[in-house]
Amino acid sequence: MKKRTIAASIALGTTTVLGLAACSPPGSSSSAEGETLDNGDQAVVDLAVFNGWDEGIAASWLWKTVLEDEGYTVNLKPADVAPVYSGLTTDDYDVVLDTWLPTTHASYIEQYGDDLTDLGAWNDGAKLAVAVNEDAPIDSLDELAANADLFGGTIVGIEPGAGLTAAVQDETIPTYGLGDMQLQTSSTAAMLTELKSATDAGEDIAVTLWSPHWAYDAFPIKDLADPEGTLGDAEGIHSFGGKSFTADFPQLTEWLQGFTMDTETLSSLENAMFNGEEVDGDDYAPVVEKWISENQDYVDGLTS
Repeated sequence: MKKRTIAASIALGTTTVLGLAACSPPGSSSSAEGETLDNGDQAVVDLAVFNGWDEGIAASWLWKTVLEDEGYTVNLKPADVAPVYSGLTTDDYDVVLDTWLPTTHASYIEQYGDDLTDLGAWNDGAKLAVAVNEDAPIDSLDELAANADLFGGTIVGIEPGAGLTAAVQDETIPTYGLGDMQLQTSSTAAMLTELKSATDAGEDIAVTLWSPHWAYDAFPIKDLADPEGTLGDAEGIHSFGGKSFTADFPQLTEWLQGFTMDTETLSSLENAMFNGEEVDGDDYAPVVEKWISENQDYVDGLTS
């Protein structure tokens, strides 16, 4: 895998959300609406995609491309986390591929899970973290409070509605006595911009992050140890179908139940999408199609 460049990482990471914004919003119509394919599935799939979560964006673009080759119309619908789970229960969305369990999105599944279908984990190496620059003089969260001034008294976070944000706010900060530090929330793109700026300036910085993520290859960073386990162990990334999903999409249900993607393969796809030189603005289709051609045996297995 080629070394990712910091400038390309930020530029394309920022366009990730913009690219999804060009996709269909909830409630949009399609000429294929109401049609049924020969395999028994509805022809139109409304696939919810969490803003700023690159692993879910990558997996969603992969499935969009694969399913459109099978004759589906796939609408990628960007949204923040909470509205997605609510929308799945009302069929505003059909499926989401980026539910982290048992910790990150547990509260949403507890609230909405009775009306949803867990289609299984497709990756089991997901992990939440507070990361710092590699040369920072601390290695554990239990050292952060005493060294808060090095980081400007701030932990740079992502979207306020993200499960990672809730975990840091509700568990990490009180457990490690970080109440005097500000958890600055905005967006994943904004966090990455600040991470790039601090890296360029040789400054200490603490950010909320998760793996798999291309930032670990783009920046000299390290995770702070979490001896109290406030951010949980490694998690699985699950696909969840909405209220009518299994009835409307019996074949796609079967395909997603069999879907697996290890971290190395996922990182390869993310690297191609977000750090490649072939992305034209916000259109990931050509680069995903090229990646598929280079990983054809794996991709063919998704619908076998």
